[in-house]
Amino acid sequence: MADIFISYARSTAAQARQVGDALRAHGYTIWRDDELPAHRAYADEIRAQLDAAQVVVVIWSAEAARSEWVRSEADRARSHRKLVQVTVDGADLPMPFDQIQCADLVAWSGDHQSPGWHTVLASVAALTGSAPEVSATANAANPGSPPELVLAVLPFDNLSSDAEMQFFSDGVSEEIIQRLSRGANLKLIGRTSSFQFRGERKAEAARTLKCSHVLDGAIRRAASRVRISAHLVEASTGTTLWSDRYDRGLEDIFAVQDDISENIAGALDRTFSCFPTQSADPAAYDLFLRASPKSYAPDELRTGIGLLEVATQRAPQFTEAWARLAYLRAWLRFYQPFADRAASTALVIREAERALAVDPQNVDALVARLFVIPPFGQFVEFDEALERIRQAPGVGDGKKYVGWSLRTIGQVRASVAEDERTYRSDPLDPMSANVVALARMAAGRIEDAVPLYEDLMARVPDMSFPVSSLLRAKALLEDWHAVDELLKLAAKRQLREFEDGLAFIRAKRDPTPENIGRWRRNFEMHVRETGCVDVSRLVYAAHLGLVEEAYRAAESACLGPDGSGSDIMGPDAYRTSMLFLAGMPELRNDPRFVRLCARLGLVEFWTATGKWPDCASEIPYDFKAECEKARDVSRQEFGF
Repeated sequence: MADIFISYARSTAAQARQVGDALRAHGYTIWRDDELPAHRAYADEIRAQLDAAQVVVVIWSAEAARSEWVRSEADRARSHRKLVQVTVDGADLPMPFDQIQCADLVAWSGDHQSPGWHTVLASVAALTGSAPEVSATANAANPGSPPELVLAVLPFDNLSSDAEMQFFSDGVSEEIIQRLSRGANLKLIGRTSSFQFRGERKAEAARTLKCSHVLDGAIRRAASRVRISAHLVEASTGTTLWSDRYDRGLEDIFAVQDDISENIAGALDRTFSCFPTQSADPAAYDLFLRASPKSYAPDELRTGIGLLEVATQRAPQFTEAWARLAYLRAWLRFYQPFADRAASTALVIREAERALAVDPQNVDALVARLFVIPPFGQFVEFDEALERIRQAPGVGDGKKYVGWSLRTIGQVRASVAEDERTYRSDPLDPMSANVVALARMAAGRIEDAVPLYEDLMARVPDMSFPVSSLLRAKALLEDWHAVDELLKLAAKRQLREFEDGLAFIRAKRDPTPENIGRWRRNFEMHVRETGCVDVSRLVYAAHLGLVEEAYRAAESACLGPDGSGSDIMGPDAYRTSMLFLAGMPELRNDPRFVRLCARLGLVEFWTATGKWPDCASEIPYDFKAECEKARDVSRQEFGF
């Protein structure tokens, strides 16, 4: 016979299993009526198990309070002084059970640290005369802290005949994500991933996104009024933990969003930190939603910037729109010749500062400021800005570039960890997938990056990054058949920011003396004509066996852009992340690498902060000692 008998109504079978599993994890044996043997009479078996059990746990709900079976089992347990009561929906208990202590497990998701669960364990321990064990299962579920809550906020269904209301519906969901992300103990699936699940696909969301809870809802518009219904579901049981309905005028949309967010937070019983309510008219908010980037192609970025410029004109106090505008404009700079970037930089700074004046922890605005910090010589400022982003609560597109930025200072392992974490929170977002694939490549895990690039090419055919990155990956793997097919595709695509990379791929594909010689002549001609050389060309040259040529150029030329209209090299070329790719070690394996890093300002940063790059322990010379020597020289020569 079992230690504990669990009594419940059919509608709470999932909660009964959850309570039983949790008690088993603490070493108790459990019996529920779904374990009835086929050969025993129903009533006889229940009575035998009920009388033999040391504890009877009654799970009260509205249905259980009406059930003669549950009330009978509870009354028999009360008369034998072994009753433990819990409520899972807060419904009124029948007499006389409303006069007996009842543990509150409303919205309980298995948290072994919740006060209600502690009450249950204490009562069970008192009745059985033994403290609960902490089994391996319990440890796995509760290693000293509550189980992790992961919430997916799905796009609310638009039940109106007006198709334009879909943007309004999406806006409600997006604002809830933004507000809930400021809570301290709740993780959220990224918008891009959760918004993949609409209509019939919503049933797949919890399993695919591996979340513990799902928030869903619907919106129906009638004239100038809107009705919003929302419900919170526990993924493991399918139980609705909370639901509510809101009827408002359209002019009250932000008040509605506040109401929904606060109620969800209360239902989850988690700390919730509010932040200032946005103030924008519905038309401006609609423009803001339409400006969310997907492929990050230049034309898409320009369109988004245009929409946000109109939104901020209509609603000058719309902080999130200013932040998104600065963020997209900072991204577009990567596709502009350096000669044209000064004006854009000034706009980015002005727009980001306007957002930060209201919300100092706005992620998109912080990342926009990070993107316009000069690529060389200001790494302390860069690192401080990066840390602000890492510490900022909430979500934002810019969070995904923390790892990418860490590679700029050579911290590849930390970069992978950051990017993997971001990717897990938003696995269907194209840029999250692209960034984590770049991190895996940088760490030498090229085979793990390839499937992500291939999936991106299939899902987002207009996105150029996966094509160029997959080309580099396949070339490093020496998969020449794949390289040939990708080169054919690249010939039909505009990969202007990767033009020099394409020339490198072709030379690596067929490294005859003639082809390497052609690449070297073009490289040297560029340096001679412009007096400049970018980091990516130095890395490519060394990887093709032209180490001497690379360092000769590095010593004689300016490091960075040449200011011409043809120096659109993408986000990596004029940053330093290319220096630390695991598959291209030739440049850093030479001791002259330290002097190159000193010219860029990296040596001063490393020695001042102690935040050494991963390669410090991997290259074949005393890297730190060489950096200490180079630091003194660079201070004199370059003023870093």
